Amino acid sequence: MNEQDFNVLAETMLDKIEQLLESCTAEIDFELKQGGVLEVLCADGSKIIVNRHVAAREIWLAAKSGGFHFRPENGRWTGTRDGADLLTVLDSCLSEQTGETVKLEQ
Repeated sequence: MNEQDFNVLAETMLDKIEQLLESCTAEIDFELKQGGVLEVLCADGSKIIVNRHVAAREIWLAAKSGGFHFRPENGRWTGTRDGADLLTVLDSCLSEQTGETVKLEQ
């Protein structure tokens, strides 16, 4: 996959995550920063960072529970270690850090 194709896919996913966070009822705040970095601030002061990593052609997620890398495969973003879905892992990290059950996609 070339850089341009990756950037389109990554931007689409970051936009989707941003829209899902807009409707999230958990106590969070978030900001999309330059370079495709989405910073999520939880009420307890902890952060979750979601960003695109162009060189690796991956989206990276950093949370209290660790760092996760995702690649686009068959229309979804899958974890490079375990094949987990990006949004499922994000739900889990948000739930852990907010103390609330978070399910971004219904």
